[in-house]
Amino acid sequence: MLNTDIEIINLLSGSSKKLLLENIKFEIGSKSIYSILGKNGSGKTTLIKSLTSLLPQNLYEIKGKVKFNENDLLNIAPELLRSIRKEKIRYVFQDVINSFDPLRKFEYYFNNSEATMLDIEEHLQYFLLPGYDKISRLYPYELSGGMAQRMSLIFALLAKPNLIILDEPTSGVDYAIVNLILLKLKEFIMDGEKSVIIVTQDINFAEKVSDYIAFISDGTISQFIPANEFINSVESEHIQFISSYRELS
Repeated sequence: MLNTDIEIINLLSGSSKKLLLENIKFEIGSKSIYSILGKNGSGKTTLIKSLTSLLPQNLYEIKGKVKFNENDLLNIAPELLRSIRKEKIRYVFQDVINSFDPLRKFEYYFNNSEATMLDIEEHLQYFLLPGYDKISRLYPYELSGGMAQRMSLIFALLAKPNLIILDEPTSGVDYAIVNLILLKLKEFIMDGEKSVIIVTQDINFAEKVSDYIAFISDGTISQFIPANEFINSVESEHIQFISSYRELS
């Protein structure tokens, strides 16, 4: 489904360049959930934004290829890329409230989703949100961060894409909602040729939800390996990261 071979990602500042990530190689198949673990500042968000050229070209330089169903997302016509972003690959960002237009009520997003009212109401009910009549009249800034995060995931699911990419999906939500997200993502990947990529620091969530896990550090990414093998890995950096996380949990 997605084959990533990024040689380098540089941050541009005037005439200088700062290397952020290099040698990023991985392949995403269907019917699986892939989690990328890493500390704050390790480049997780930069990586996922690079996959569909969401990084500003005046600030970042990307060399390499990201193949999605034979299309190189780093080198295709802008209109085709926009179509893929809308229909095939959807994001749920951590700073989700700023992903919405603050001047548009949620009614606008529902009207552009092409989803049936039954599907909309079922998703709202599942994620313990108010019904359509109430929430469609609200602006994004009128919701809490956790509610906005659930709304963003709902819009991603309603689009029925092939790939959903989530940035820290468990931040700002309580344990009950985390379990709902986990179950919904597992349900999503079983419906056709679909997959999920998650970037997170939440190892407990990654253990439960993932089929495969990789680790990002020192400007590159490890290979994806089965989740149970990753957790039992003897890689010292993985062990140190996992131990430090669980001491804080």
